[in-house]
Amino acid sequence: MKHTFLRWQHRLTRLTTAVGRLSAWLALFLVLGMVLVVALRYAFGIGNIALQESLTYLHGALFMLAIAYTLAEDEHVRVDVLYQRFSPRTRAWVNLLGTLFLLLPVCAALFWLSLDYVASSWREQEGSANGGLPFVYLLKSLLLVLPALLGIQGLADLLRHTLTLLGTPLAPPSAHPEDTL
Repeated sequence: MKHTFLRWQHRLTRLTTAVGRLSAWLALFLVLGMVLVVALRYAFGIGNIALQESLTYLHGALFMLAIAYTLAEDEHVRVDVLYQRFSPRTRAWVNLLGTLFLLLPVCAALFWLSLDYVASSWREQEGSANGGLPFVYLLKSLLLVLPALLGIQGLADLLRHTLTLLGTPLAPPSAHPEDTL
């Protein structure tokens, strides 16, 4: 059983890690786009709504695609007043119960509540008014990708914390540099 848990935990985490690392490149394009917007506006007096909206799209995509990777690396903000003092086993219980009763239900609710909203946007092929980008429905689709990726990483974390409770503790992926893409 431990071997199966370990194999699935590794597969799920590799998926969210790969998406997170690829999405990190969006930050570079976001910075370059910002420089371009500022240069066009102040050096040449040119404003471009589509270019400005593309930066908003990139910003949203960056956060929505990288959130599961942040969870995989155990880098989300938490109040560590008591958590720091807990034993690894107690931390595993806290994380397991938090994932099971908070994270996964929130992911399911977010996915469920976003379905109609995203489907409506796709049906209408929603675009931006006033010369913006025509693909708003693609950005809204990330409202389904975010809880899916976060849920996948939540399942991986459930397996990781269960393995810790079974006596096989695993570190977050950043502790394993040989797994880099």
